[in-house]
Amino acid sequence: MPSDSSNSNIASLDELLEKFCNGSDRQRRSLLKTLETMSEDIAAKGKSCLSSFDPNEDDWAAGSILQLICRNQPDSLTNFYPVDSPGWFTTPSLIDIDYSNLQGELIAGNYENADRITSAFLRKLAGPEAEARGYVYFSEVESMSGVDLVTIDRLWNAYSQAKFGFTKQAKLLNALDGRYDKLWVRIGWKKDGIWTRYPSSFTWSIEAPEGHMPLVNQLRGVRLMDAILNHPALIQRR
Repeated sequence: MPSDSSNSNIASLDELLEKFCNGSDRQRRSLLKTLETMSEDIAAKGKSCLSSFDPNEDDWAAGSILQLICRNQPDSLTNFYPVDSPGWFTTPSLIDIDYSNLQGELIAGNYENADRITSAFLRKLAGPEAEARGYVYFSEVESMSGVDLVTIDRLWNAYSQAKFGFTKQAKLLNALDGRYDKLWVRIGWKKDGIWTRYPSSFTWSIEAPEGHMPLVNQLRGVRLMDAILNHPALIQRR
């Protein structure tokens, strides 16, 4: 029979999760350290912790809970989604891309690896010629699958406390009146007129500036990045 103390712990965890799920971004971030200390209880509770969220969306609270489990109770991830699945968030693709490796790197906080995978997926979406040459032409973006671009963007948003992703970069650009020269500085790609050296000088962690990732090194310059940020499928997400 569970003790009063055990019941109290369950009640306090449920209350904490409710506050975390329903709070503002600022309120959620203030609760992250407390949640970290309760990782064992969260792991035992399993997927019911995520019952308030839709795996077809990209709420970063769900992503943060999964990252917390991955850091502290990695063997318990199977309590949240089947081991043979691509991850908790759905990852639709019109050209049958398997996004499990991208979701896996992001949940583990391996942002540099996730960035390289994203670059490879963009080349794949652009077509065989882009894959062969190793980079994407801006003129190839229009024909990219919007479903896939949204999948990539959703995963970056969900596993970054809404700090990273194409939509985040587009919102920052809009706030800067479309000034790419200001965006490069704002997201940490340029400082004192000098491009940030790839990859050693980039910040491959959640502590990076908003919009810092995905970098996709070949996106430096305006025409290609502008084409991606203004893809119709991504415009709808702003």
